[in-house]
This record gives sequence, C-alpha cells and structure tokens, in this order.
Amino acid sequence: MADAAIPDSCAHCGRELPAQRDRGRKRAYCGPTCRSAARRARERAGSGDVKASLTAGTRQEYLDSVNGTVTDPATAASQGQEAGREFARDLLASHRAQSPLDTIAMMQGAVHSLSEGLRRAVEQARASGSSWADVGRMLGTTRQAAFQRFGRPTDPRTGRPMTENLLPDAADRAVGLFSDLVAGRWERARRDFGERVASRLDAPRLAAVWAALSGRAGAYERMGTPLVYPGGDLTIVDVPLFFEADERIGRVSYDQRGKVAGLFFLPPALA
Repeated sequence: MADAAIPDSCAHCGRELPAQRDRGRKRAYCGPTCRSAARRARERAGSGDVKASLTAGTRQEYLDSVNGTVTDPATAASQGQEAGREFARDLLASHRAQSPLDTIAMMQGAVHSLSEGLRRAVEQARASGSSWADVGRMLGTTRQAAFQRFGRPTDPRTGRPMTENLLPDAADRAVGLFSDLVAGRWERARRDFGERVASRLDAPRLAAVWAALSGRAGAYERMGTPLVYPGGDLTIVDVPLFFEADERIGRVSYDQRGKVAGLFFLPPALA
C-alpha cells in the first residue's frame, strides 16, 4: 500500500523520478526547475495552494517578467542573481542526503547547464537582431568581450569555424599555470612555455613579474572562470585574477602544439 502511494514519475514533465535516499517528504518533481514550473502553472490557473507570501518580492518580479522585456542590465542581473540563489537553495535542499562530494558534482553539472543556457540565450538574441553591443551591455562587458565569449568566428582562409581548432584542455592548462605562480612553482609554471617565451622568461624573471604584480595589486585572493576563444591560429585563455587591492586578466595564448606563445597580465579595461 505504501509503495502504491509513492509517485514514480515527475508530476510536471512525466520523466522517471530519481531514487530517493532520505526519509523526508516524498518527491513529486524531478528537480527544482520542474517544481518552479509547476508552481507557475498553478499560479496561472489560480490554484489556491500557492502561497504568494512564500515567494520573495524580487523572485516574484522575476517570475512575472519571464515573458516580458527587460531593458535595464542592472535590474535583469539582480533578478537573475535572486533566481540563481533560489535555484541553488532548492537544488541543495532536494539533495540533502548526498555526500558533500556528490553535491559538488551535482552543482558543477548545474553550472554547466546554466552556462549552456546562457549561450543559447545569446544565440537567440543575436538571431532576433540584437547587436554584440546590446549583448555586451546586458552582460556588463564590451561588445568585443561578448563576441570573444559567445561568437563563432570563421577563418577567412578556409571558411570553417575557428572554434574547431581550439586547444581542448586550454582552460585547464591556463588555470594550472596560474596556480603554479600563486604557489611559487616557477619552473613548473614554465613547463609548457614555447621557445620564444621561455627565452624571455626564465624562472627568476617570472618570479620577479609575479612579485611586481603582487606589489601593485596586493595579496592574491582567487581566480574567476576562464574564457577560451580563438585568436587566429592561437587558442587564447583569459583568467580573471582577483587580488586584495585590484584585479587583472591573466591571458595565456597557446599554439597548436599546446605551447605557451604569450603571457600577459592586463587590467580588465584593456582585456
């Protein structure tokens, strides 16, 4: 009898529900996305089981403007941040029984899905006639940076997308390089240097460059999300670097062999 009362499919999308590990309230939806979609459907239908007081004002505003037009980047960003925080809370609450490492993997998957969603949204905006300047304004960046992140440039020599030639593990390589610099592993940081860069930046010079940067920007704090894009025959990776008093964009360019062809530390305004 008890088993018959447990739903085996999502009440919104109909997909099979994942196995439930805890003994809490029985799951009706496969995730927070379907739960939120079902809530909006009940609101539209005027169902009395939706308590408006449980939804924060900014979150409600976000839900009400999903199908509308938002022209103020600051407002749109605020709405997105609030929605993202609620999504993360719902996701964590629905997987309380998982181990911390499983939770990390789950959240990483959610980040990847949101990143892909952002890319599709940019593609839709471009297809509807929005310029790269419009996209950059909504992202809080320049049109060039927006194009570098989401554009699909073609090689004028071949007519093929330049993204086909990107070094597959360029982002991991760049993060590893800057991690070595942070840890003072100068020789290890140079392991992928091409001949030209290696001849100009031996270990002592590399240490001096990092020391000079630290002297201007303060103690290193953290990295941001790497951005990978083509630069002719090179793969370029921009990694935001945050220090206690300033920020820099760590830019590494890789040739087709995976060797470092350039290394720069740029103010964000010049990146």
